[in-house]
Amino acid sequence: MTKGLLWSDSQEIALDLIEQHADVDPFKLHFTDLRQWVLDLERFDDDPKHCGERVLEAIQLAWMAEVD
Repeated sequence: MTKGLLWSDSQEIALDLIEQHADVDPFKLHFTDLRQWVLDLERFDDDPKHCGERVLEAIQLAWMAEVD
């Protein structure tokens, strides 16, 4: 059985978000949207309370690195 994604899996989360939101520019993301998109990922399985600004920044940076 595969383990779900955690907030700390920023690279894997970014890759999943790229697949689901290919038309989005990660340089123009709002953290409120990013947080909801992560929570909506099918493979995501972590406590929503464990998310903070630094976690979202790490995910955004991973996403930006992938598209850059």
